[in-house]
Amino acid sequence: MTRDHDGRSTRWEDHRAARRAELVAAARKAVHRAGPGVSMEEIAAAAGTSKSIVYRYFEDKAGLRLAVSSAVVADMHDALARAAQEAPTPIGGLRAMVRVYLEMIEHSPHVYWFVTRTSISGVEPADDRPPGAVGTLDAPLSAYLDSVIEIVAGPFAELAGVSDDVAAAWAAGAVGFVRGAGEWWLAHREQGATAMTREALTEHVALWLWQGPVGVLHREPAGVAVGAHPHHHDTEGNRE
Repeated sequence: MTRDHDGRSTRWEDHRAARRAELVAAARKAVHRAGPGVSMEEIAAAAGTSKSIVYRYFEDKAGLRLAVSSAVVADMHDALARAAQEAPTPIGGLRAMVRVYLEMIEHSPHVYWFVTRTSISGVEPADDRPPGAVGTLDAPLSAYLDSVIEIVAGPFAELAGVSDDVAAAWAAGAVGFVRGAGEWWLAHREQGATAMTREALTEHVALWLWQGPVGVLHREPAGVAVGAHPHHHDTEGNRE
């Protein structure tokens, strides 16, 4: 390959990457406005181009969704990492991450559902790859959840003085808990079925996570079996 040919190839790849990024940004805006069921025609219109041009950069709508998902979860991961690093205390870090997550899904619920729930083609992949495998539609979300578990596990292990495995197991549960609580709130908020504010849910979730396993590990003597916890509840539901 000549130097000139190599230079042209590099410029073309840079142009293609930039154009793909523009189309992903336009798709996110279109989903934000029109909802998870947005059509390729609407996405193309939002990008100021034709559907055939969009297909030139993405094989199909599932491929475009995969690219949008990757961009969204990368933004969420970066925001959560900053929140954890900037918090002055471990509980502050936990609260900050819960708040950032809820803020992001509240800001654009359509994009969140598009990334996490929508089946673009209407047909699930027909291969034998497990959920989250590279190339499947939920791969970006799975990678995001794994990376968030890493963010959460470190401070927890240091604070509670537990092994990396215990910290990772707690972090995985915490991430799932936050996601489940957040999605419940988001769905019920959209239906007008809850008056709970984002701020209130942030405080509740952070408190539940903090006073649950963290509190137990701080109080529980080594070797105490599950079901034989030394702390009991009085009739008011408070710890003695």
